[in-house]
Amino acid sequence: MTYPQFDRASNNSPLTDDELQAFDELLQALPTDGAMNVEGVDGYLTAMLLAPPEWLDQWPSADWLPLIWGGDGPDGQPFASNRQRKRTTLFALRHLQSIACVLRDQPRLWEPLFSIVEANGEEWIDAQDWCTGFLQAIDLQPDAWRAWQADAELGPALHTIALLGGEADPAPGSDEAAALADPAERDALAREVVEGVLAMQARRTAVPGAAGGAGGAA
Repeated sequence: MTYPQFDRASNNSPLTDDELQAFDELLQALPTDGAMNVEGVDGYLTAMLLAPPEWLDQWPSADWLPLIWGGDGPDGQPFASNRQRKRTTLFALRHLQSIACVLRDQPRLWEPLFSIVEANGEEWIDAQDWCTGFLQAIDLQPDAWRAWQADAELGPALHTIALLGGEADPAPGSDEAAALADPAERDALAREVVEGVLAMQARRTAVPGAAGGAGGAA
């Protein structure tokens, strides 16, 4: 399957709230268990932008884009029509470009699509789905992220993403396990993720062409 290549010079036309909802509903209606929700897509695309630039500038879109909807199957699956596939692809590429532009030009205005949960009569931020999507991007090329995972500044943020995304397995009774069970603590961890992403973007801008100076396909 051939897909348009991501173009960093394309017009920035961010998805409206209605389009984001339509994108999410389209993904959730697909007959597959592997489709991300829109929060997961946002995390996935953010990680793709923070990773070495060859991911987007050189890799064919077919190598990473179909993971958003759980992969391409025979006879056009999971889409009912080419029109539906095209609409989903354009939603994803437009959202990718809008994230790319704000991280590049006004990083402090960047806002991830985190979930909102209610507990004890209050609303809290929950970044689980977003972090799960971010981790799926890391899994595409794990060697490229190891330097950042070992970095004194960036490593803790990546560990928090792994913790919220279900990849880190805290010991029962540990402080981390207790934090995951407390919506207020999960809210605080999600805010740490935001600062961590901004630190990664700053590092990537200072050292263009690599994530933490590491590269190479897994």
